[in-house]
Amino acid sequence: MNEAAQDSSVTVRPVVLVPTYNNPDTLREVVKRAREHIPDVIVVDDGSSDPAKSIADKLASEGLAHLHRRSENGGKGAAVKDGLATASELGYTHALQVDADLQHELADIPKFLEIAQEKPDALVLASPVFDDSAPWIRLMARKITRFWVHVQTGGRVITDPMCGFRLYPLARALAVRVRGNAMDFDPEIAVRMQWDGTPIVNLPTRVRYNEGGVSHFRQIRDNGLLTWMHIRLTTAAILYHLPRRFFRWVFGRKKSSTESADVH
Repeated sequence: MNEAAQDSSVTVRPVVLVPTYNNPDTLREVVKRAREHIPDVIVVDDGSSDPAKSIADKLASEGLAHLHRRSENGGKGAAVKDGLATASELGYTHALQVDADLQHELADIPKFLEIAQEKPDALVLASPVFDDSAPWIRLMARKITRFWVHVQTGGRVITDPMCGFRLYPLARALAVRVRGNAMDFDPEIAVRMQWDGTPIVNLPTRVRYNEGGVSHFRQIRDNGLLTWMHIRLTTAAILYHLPRRFFRWVFGRKKSSTESADVH
């Protein structure tokens, strides 16, 4: 997909997308806070058990969210993929992905919407500002992933590829093929959308770990998936995407120089 020109006249129809797996203590509050800014919410229940399952059912029956339920747990990425497809089917143009554990500063949602209106083709990624509640091992893992993503994108285009607080332009998000179905999904789709020509906007926002949220990050399995993802993406970047960008830059400069000579 070629990078499209920005068009601020595009009508943005956003929906909040909340992937959830066994977040009984926080899911309702996340939906409630999100709806203060965007009235439409899609909850993707990734095979939760009770009581989380019943809370999702109640949100749907009360008209607070559209519920998409997966029959079995497939991972965060699988849930988001289903949510993006559902949002598109329902006619939305953008999906604001929010974690179900109250880590994200939902009061910043209007900032995402402002950027979407100005740059409707852009992928808006939260750039987390952590407080003292952030575990040091998680911060270290983020630094490692950030380094490899900088290699894969050829620069500091993506400030933080791991944060699940982000606004997708649906057409562009659904146009890329993402293998990851677990915690490797968030960084992979960001990199692939950047490769596909999607503009990236990084938005600073607070992230906290101390409001009773439940993390489903599995150290061995998910770190293994992230490692394999980085091997795949770095190989693809070195063999294809970065050389292609280099040749575009070189021949683009030559073309520009030729055009200037013709004019004068």
